[in-house]
Amino acid sequence: MESAGPPAPGTESRTSPTIPIQINALQAMCRQVFGFRLAMIALAAPAALLNAAPGVATRLVGAAVVVTFMGSYVLFRDWERFGPLLLRHPTLLAVDMLFGSLLLISAGPDTTLAYVSVCTPLLAGIVYGWRGAAVFASLQSLILFFVHAASRDLHSGRPAETLLLPGLCVIAGAVGSALRNLMFRFGAATQALTTVQARLAVTEAVSAERARLAREMHDSVAKTLHGVALAADGLAGSAGSPQLDAKLVKQQAELVARSARRAAAESRELLADLRRESDPDHATDVLAELAARTRDFTTRTGVPTAYRPTGDDAVPPVPPAVARQLLTIAAEAMENAHRHAAPTRVDVHAGVHGGLLRISVYDDGRGLPSGTTLEQLRRAGHFGLVGMVERAASVGARIRIGRGAHPKGTEVCLELPLAAVTT
Repeated sequence: MESAGPPAPGTESRTSPTIPIQINALQAMCRQVFGFRLAMIALAAPAALLNAAPGVATRLVGAAVVVTFMGSYVLFRDWERFGPLLLRHPTLLAVDMLFGSLLLISAGPDTTLAYVSVCTPLLAGIVYGWRGAAVFASLQSLILFFVHAASRDLHSGRPAETLLLPGLCVIAGAVGSALRNLMFRFGAATQALTTVQARLAVTEAVSAERARLAREMHDSVAKTLHGVALAADGLAGSAGSPQLDAKLVKQQAELVARSARRAAAESRELLADLRRESDPDHATDVLAELAARTRDFTTRTGVPTAYRPTGDDAVPPVPPAVARQLLTIAAEAMENAHRHAAPTRVDVHAGVHGGLLRISVYDDGRGLPSGTTLEQLRRAGHFGLVGMVERAASVGARIRIGRGAHPKGTEVCLELPLAAVTT
């Protein structure tokens, strides 16, 4: 946790939080003002030196030129180093204003030094706030009145010109203070926006993780536990039968045990996946894994399932995180066909077509009811298809669920750009 130093004289700590964007903006404005002062002093210096009386006056004006020019140059060139000194010591700006007054008296208010005098309250407003702007605008106005009184312009019969520069000094001080407050308010608003965005990002990350866990539980442990429950019901029915078949009871008990072990293994895999970091160097052969899962599905369910690779191009190795989502979608499509569609066969195709990795799972079962939407499935508590769509979106894949080109049944077609797995 960083702590800020004491506020500069004239600043309002209550409305001046030290946020980097505020400090950078104020530094940029101060450097622009000092750069403008440099140019104006350079233009007016010859006139000030020529109008100075020989002797001490010339030396004083020369010293004033050096002090004001070099002071502006140093702060313009290296504000990060010398700016804090000006913030802590407002008397430095007062000394600069005094030397600038010598130049103004020598060259006259009709030169570019008039703009230099206006820059002083502007800087005070930016650096010190409204209190500093009020003090320096008042002092600069008094100096300008004195300069006009000491010059012949006072008798020219045009008092409006005498009041013009002091009025501009007051306006410049107000503008500097307003710019300072605007930067602080903008910085505070930016900080608040950043905080809100960070909180929203955390909320979205938590929501995404909850949705991922729900998909994993639905596609693995929940289905296995459902199978355990069915096997246990069958075991209970067999045990309560008057004609007890010991062999059948043993088979059903073994089925319950296998299902329970499988549920435990899936739970451990899910917990390990939560802690596992993705290894980009360990890619997965999606086609080999898909063929193995197809064979396991056939053995477990008895549904005739055919796997056939398609396409002429080789399928590149896929990162484990992406492969897990693709294989889970395919397994979920086969499981849905077995549980809900009563198919006579299931066809699984996979390959590269036109720069896309395409995986298709088709069953010739009953198919989806017409007009089915994801929102209806979500409200009804059927999260299988919803999870498939969410998984596809998480890896940048496109998924289509419907009949496709077939007269009946359901096809789940998944397409993933190869650029998503090869870059």
